[in-house]
Amino acid sequence: MFDHILEEWFSGRAMWQLLACLAASTYVLMRGADRLVEGASELAARLGMPKVVVGATIVSLGTTCPEAAVSVMAACKGNPGLALGNAVGSIIADTGLIFGVGCLMMRLPVDRFILNRQGWVQFGSGLLLAGLCYAAYWKAGADAVLGRSVGVLLLGLLAAYLFVSVRWARGHGASDLGLGEASDETPSRGLGALLLVLLGGLFLVLVSSHVLIASVKEFALQMNVSDVVVSGTIVAFGTSLPELVVGITAVRRNHPGLLIGNVVGADVLNVLFVVGASATAAPLPIPEIFLKVHLPAMLVVLVLFRIYIAAACRKGHFERWWGAPLVLAWAAFSAICYLL
Repeated sequence: MFDHILEEWFSGRAMWQLLACLAASTYVLMRGADRLVEGASELAARLGMPKVVVGATIVSLGTTCPEAAVSVMAACKGNPGLALGNAVGSIIADTGLIFGVGCLMMRLPVDRFILNRQGWVQFGSGLLLAGLCYAAYWKAGADAVLGRSVGVLLLGLLAAYLFVSVRWARGHGASDLGLGEASDETPSRGLGALLLVLLGGLFLVLVSSHVLIASVKEFALQMNVSDVVVSGTIVAFGTSLPELVVGITAVRRNHPGLLIGNVVGADVLNVLFVVGASATAAPLPIPEIFLKVHLPAMLVVLVLFRIYIAAACRKGHFERWWGAPLVLAWAAFSAICYLL
């Protein structure tokens, strides 16, 4: 309903109005991200949880809501191709663009406990999605779909992932490289106030991101960019915008654990939550372009990130230049989508 109202309001608006809304929503998005990171950081200190765990669960659940909302609504409205493309495109944007930019900004530390657990869940989720898509295409050809049974399976795995994540959080302890330590922080606000700050920041992030997506979509359509390109690139980038802004804000405020946890958690949720909920709402046809472009690009980015994790666990940190190949991979994927 909210997206429909925005689309009607932005339809036919002048360029200067679209640019003004874009600038205003970007400012609100950044302010909301500040509040979200502040609340998540203090909540981690208050609960004694590592920030990277908060990023991989609470923050990533919140910032993945745009992908879930857009994809489920698309599936229900008879545009299931957008749902699948949005989820896969968001994984490429999360790992390639967001983590890549964060890596370029600073030398990110490593939380071996999380990356050797949630990191493998992230990689396995991507492999599972690719395997399900290729298996369906091998069986049914051009009529391949991810049915409701696949959606229920993914949602069941989501529940198991969240349950195991809570157990891992309880057994984590302080990170050996400081990502999880919070003892040096003394939150002055109570738990209720921190939750209000966290939810308020999340609300600003989600609402402003929807306004930003709607303005960018209308701007692109007025520039005669096709719906297919807008869906595969701008929508996927737009719904990943909360993760991008929250990640950059986390690095800027010296909370790199939130960035790493948010990226890893968001990738898992894009498969188990976004695709799972969308396939449960309506069967998702698998276009041939996803098998030839989207899924291979996703696997390349996830394999590269997995290699970085293995190297970083030996070094104790992610090298800054490692971000460049990830950003280039995302840019190459976007360019190929436009060319096709």
